[in-house]
Amino acid sequence: MPKKVIVIGAGPAGLMAAERICAQGYQVHVYDAKPSACRKFLLAGVGGMNITHSEPYDAFIQRYYDKANWLDRAISQFDADTLQDWIHGLGIETFIGSSGRIFPKDMKAAPLLRNWLKRLREMGVVFHMRQKMLAIESTYAVFSHDNQETVAKADAFVLAMGGASWPKLGSDGRWQQALAKHKVVIEPLKSANCGFYSPWSNFLKEKFAGSPLKGVAFRCTTIEGVEVSKKGECILTQDGMEGSLIYAFSKYLRDQIEQRGQAQLVIDLLPQLDHSQLVKKLSHRKAKESFSKYIKRTLNLGGVKVALLHEVTKPENLSTPEKIAASLKRVVVHFDQVKAIEEVISSAGGVCEESVTEHLMLKNIPGIFCAGEMLDWEAPTGGYLLTACFATGVLAAQGVEQYLQS
Repeated sequence: MPKKVIVIGAGPAGLMAAERICAQGYQVHVYDAKPSACRKFLLAGVGGMNITHSEPYDAFIQRYYDKANWLDRAISQFDADTLQDWIHGLGIETFIGSSGRIFPKDMKAAPLLRNWLKRLREMGVVFHMRQKMLAIESTYAVFSHDNQETVAKADAFVLAMGGASWPKLGSDGRWQQALAKHKVVIEPLKSANCGFYSPWSNFLKEKFAGSPLKGVAFRCTTIEGVEVSKKGECILTQDGMEGSLIYAFSKYLRDQIEQRGQAQLVIDLLPQLDHSQLVKKLSHRKAKESFSKYIKRTLNLGGVKVALLHEVTKPENLSTPEKIAASLKRVVVHFDQVKAIEEVISSAGGVCEESVTEHLMLKNIPGIFCAGEMLDWEAPTGGYLLTACFATGVLAAQGVEQYLQS
């Protein structure tokens, strides 16, 4: 009989590991706590499934921050081009959007997953759903199913149970308890790609909560002293900010809050104009003209941008064209709290690099490999999260094959 491998977690990382291991002739059984596979993957694809990104690899790998060197081993051999080829092999066409992001042609996750699961079953992969892992050892795992405990034995295991974001979809982080028993070093799980809380005034809350903040540039200084700047848009919420641009800064802002108790973000409300251009446009104010009319007439600026300017700027700093221009280029916002991990797109933290071998096998539990978001890395949205999940699934599968042949 061929050797048996159990994959725990039916998300992208787990299914990719299952496919690669099964292709080597091993028995593969996939266990998952939920009734169906890839629930988070499907939900993420509701608004348009962003699979990966087309930017050059040197820039791509740096999206993983301080874990770039660690993940390079996995992603360099299963990069954006390789991932696209794999998707095309499932009969799904892709295209590159205007932002460089890569999508399935129909923008949906369901057809891709349907074709993938069909192929896995035809290969012989066996699925066991509604199985919650309680404990794991080198040769067996304990699961709970319908309030009854069952034991499943295998020659190797791949753990791909996600982080702790969107726990209702399966990734609740409870696997930490099982691994802590084996003294596996785990970085605490925390919010990533998340919104932040800021104590807005009642006026801003009542009048502009839910308003999009478009065509702006954010910049902040990381705790290492590096200035980061990006353009984009986000949404001003009742209690802070959400949206793609703020998510791109989430690591830097979260790190500031952890270290200093507060984060500072600088917003340029009109990044397309420099200071001198703004001063020139603002130089002709009519007599008795209100500030709102003046700023609307000269800069076509109003709504949430002007409200945010007033929110954080002292009146004396809006008294002359030079001061107004400087204030428009430097709207300083403070955040004092990160959105709860249950409400965010992804999580940081997890099984540390020091806890695994170069092929992601746990050093303290031989024969057990980790993949996907339960490893200690993070990345912004834009296809980087999924790419790393797929790639680490491939690397873990290589490790399983090497382990079983040794």
